[in-house]
Amino acid sequence: MKTVKLVDLAKTIRSKNAGTDRITFDIIFREKEKYEMVKASGALTPETVKKLYGIPDERLAAFVEFDPGLAIKFTINRLRPSGSFGEGDIFGCQQYAPLLDVEIPVEE
Repeated sequence: MKTVKLVDLAKTIRSKNAGTDRITFDIIFREKEKYEMVKASGALTPETVKKLYGIPDERLAAFVEFDPGLAIKFTINRLRPSGSFGEGDIFGCQQYAPLLDVEIPVEE
């Protein structure tokens, strides 16, 4: 089966602070068809997010498919509070990169 990278389907893929202890991720689509295709593919689920980021169940705080906004959103708990000693991304804005290469199966 043919696959397409998530970055080629989504309008926006980003991460950002969600308070001092969390980072939230947004995958937003322009076209409903692409959003529905990604949802139906099963390629982006709580399980795949945990595997992609190498995190245990308790670090995934939320995973939402938000139909009115054509968006898939999830939030993870930080290991250290934003800005604390040893924390490497104070704004949480550099954490989205692993999502870019997620392969989505598509019909040919």
